[in-house]
Amino acid sequence: MILRAALLFLMLAIAPPALAQGPARIDLGASSVTQRDAGWWQRLFGPRALDLSLAIDQAVPYRVFLVGDPARLVIDLKGANMVGQDFSAIFGGELLPAIRSGSFRRGWSRIVMELPGPFRVASAGMDTRGAQARLNVALWPVSPDDFSPRPSAAAALRNLPDPAELSDTPIRGEGLVVTLDPGHGGFDPGAQAGATTEAELVLTFAQELRDALTEKGVTVNMTRDKDVFVPLEDRMTAARQAGSHLMISLHADALPKGQAAGATVYVWSKSADERASRQLVARHERKDLLLGMDLSGQDDALAHALIDFARTDTQPRSEAYARQLISRMALMGIGLHGRPVQGAAFSVLKSPDITSVLLELGFITDNDDLSKMSDPLWRARMVRAVTEATLGWWHDEAARGSLLRR
Repeated sequence: MILRAALLFLMLAIAPPALAQGPARIDLGASSVTQRDAGWWQRLFGPRALDLSLAIDQAVPYRVFLVGDPARLVIDLKGANMVGQDFSAIFGGELLPAIRSGSFRRGWSRIVMELPGPFRVASAGMDTRGAQARLNVALWPVSPDDFSPRPSAAAALRNLPDPAELSDTPIRGEGLVVTLDPGHGGFDPGAQAGATTEAELVLTFAQELRDALTEKGVTVNMTRDKDVFVPLEDRMTAARQAGSHLMISLHADALPKGQAAGATVYVWSKSADERASRQLVARHERKDLLLGMDLSGQDDALAHALIDFARTDTQPRSEAYARQLISRMALMGIGLHGRPVQGAAFSVLKSPDITSVLLELGFITDNDDLSKMSDPLWRARMVRAVTEATLGWWHDEAARGSLLRR
């Protein structure tokens, strides 16, 4: 017995120490609270939906629930250290009346976010695919009668739910159809820097992105797969004919040196809606304006109204995709423009029934941007960022669709 105990002591003494992972920390700079449009009924009768996204340096068990008097969202994280973190500085924090955080019991930390009214938790999940974990919580406004909080925060403490299970199952893109639109081509080379052309750069990137998305189960349609010119209006038509859920137009533009650098995402400018509707009706076949709807024989006023109505659904989706994309690029260390998301009236963003963004990979006139876009390793990082943003957006769309069907 003495010999056995001595051997056990010796084994413990010489065994290498276990590598313990430290407490999780929240990256406030990569976290956000944003508003989104949850439907015309909520624009008329209540506050807009809220999306909370917390970037965490490692996946941890979590709990999410609501308490009342006043309405608050409570988030509990196991093994997280929030000492010295000011959650009021989070991007979009001004949308909430107050945010508090701290430890509340051994091994657990708590964030309490006061809400601007009654909400329900539409979805909550931790995304563990990127370099950081990300807790995403979608809050939808409800009437006071439909608000269902826990009786009190104290009661919630006494009866904590089991931590949510973390899933390592990779998100796939089956069912998603994406149109990739490399800009310019043929007799239109786009911007140029020496012997390098914008058309050439974005086609190479589009082909690499197509391969990555296809590997994840996404059906990819290309407006061009070689050096040919495709008219702008034909690009939208090609996306619609392919049944696309998402259209990503790719560019690498030019500005005078020193004026712009870094990636930028453009979405349709709401202020241009009325003009765009008139242009679409004037320049397109009526049957080519909205997927599944032939507007032939309808007068201009009705066509404009239907296009505007379609955009009330696609515009928030485009903005949500832009947020996903910027977040992923930031996490991948991709250099961003000072204003990474901007509104514009580009022709390829006009489609009223397809979620659409225009991604400027960088500016060909900036030597640093040009060097990156010509580097296969940098392009691989950007491809990964766009792929993960696309799959994350599609996952959120699926969750949104299931909620609307209930």
